[in-house]
Parts: sequence; structure tokens; C-alpha cells
Amino acid sequence: MSGTRLYVLAVIEHASRRIRVLGATAHPTASRVTQAARNLVMDLEDASSTTRLLIRDHDGKYPALFDDILANAGIQVILTGVRIPRMNAIVERRIRSCRRELPNRTLIRNQQHLLHALREYEKYCNTHRPHQGIATTRPPQPLPPPTKQPTPTSAARSGFRS
Repeated sequence: MSGTRLYVLAVIEHASRRIRVLGATAHPTASRVTQAARNLVMDLEDASSTTRLLIRDHDGKYPALFDDILANAGIQVILTGVRIPRMNAIVERRIRSCRRELPNRTLIRNQQHLLHALREYEKYCNTHRPHQGIATTRPPQPLPPPTKQPTPTSAARSGFRS
């Protein structure tokens, strides 16, 4: 790949830990990032997703139109704090995993090959790989129903005392 740096735009749904790779480019221009935002909104509408928030960093590669497109779709953009990686820890962990696992198993030749490898990794993470997420469910599975908390009267009847 001749040492070319490629920028990958991906989003993760925090509730399900589902990854969506939106694209990769060597030159992240405002028009490319804006088009990726449009594609994301269309994908979310097709999936009937009820996304309300998007957390992103302060990178200058995001034009104001990026935030406007998401706002028009009803998605509020929240900026992370400066030098606070734990504010977006799920994405930071996924980036670290991707950087550690993909180069160990694959020699990336070009941009198309990188996108193919990222899509395969996305498919692997979204369908096969077990996650220690919410209620230890894998991403494509629905979350289990919340457990019912005992009411004070039922706890007294069952013999439990505080």
C-alpha cells in the first residue's frame, strides 16, 4: 500500500455494539464526510433505527454540514471532551482491536482491499464474536427483557427482611 494513510469512518451503536463501516479514503474532504453522513442517515432509516445521539470528536474533518444532516434526521451530535478518550471508550476499544487484529492476519494492498477486510471484520464482530456488552448478548440478538424488581409487599410475603 506504499505507506499511504487511509482514514476510516465507522460508527458503533452503543446499545448493541453493532459496527457500521461508512467508508475509507486517503483524502477525507468535506464532501466525502458529508456524503457518509447522508448514507448513515439512509441506512438508519432503512433499519428503522431510533438513533437519538451521535458522539464524535472535535476533528476538523467534520464540516458543519455533517452535523446539520444529522440534526435534520433528529440525531443530536455530542462532541467529546478534548483529550478524554474514555468519553467514547467503546469506539476507542474497537479501533484498538481493529488495529491489533487486522494487520496480524492480513497484508492490506490497497483501499478496496482495506474496505473488504473491514467489512469482513464488521460482519465477524456483528454476527459471530461474543461480546461482554449489555446483558452479555451478542449484537444481532435483541436485549433480554429487564428483570422485575420485587415490590416491598412481595418481598415481605416471600420471607425476605431488610
